[in-house]
Amino acid sequence: MRWGWIDLISSIPMINYFRAGRLLRLIRLFRIVRAFRSSRMLLHHIFKNKAKGTFTTVSIFAVMLIIFSSIAILQVENTKEGNIKTAEDALWWAYVTITTVGYGDKFPVTTEGRIIAVVLMTAGVGLFGTFTAYASSLFVEEREK
Repeated sequence: MRWGWIDLISSIPMINYFRAGRLLRLIRLFRIVRAFRSSRMLLHHIFKNKAKGTFTTVSIFAVMLIIFSSIAILQVENTKEGNIKTAEDALWWAYVTITTVGYGDKFPVTTEGRIIAVVLMTAGVGLFGTFTAYASSLFVEEREK
């Protein structure tokens, strides 16, 4: 309730002077910074083991890359010649492209779509290299014990 009154006053459209209260919302960012301090312990726990931390980071990055490239390809492939028309097609294309399988049933026809594909393919090679390294580290770790 300490911050609610500032939002209430700054939302009154008739008084422009009070609209400057919206700038005080930036102070909320400090609360987020405090939350990051407590999440530092969580990050320390996740990254205590470098291999597990890398695997977690790469997994999150791969999922985000698939989602964002699916959205991007759906936006740029809006021509008549394009064969990526639905969200399902876009997700399928992104997954097949990041795994570097590339069946060829769905493919970009615009220049922007091909740029997205190049980024996705390049990232896919690196991501799966990291997955392979993590799996190898599990075998080496067992042998050392």
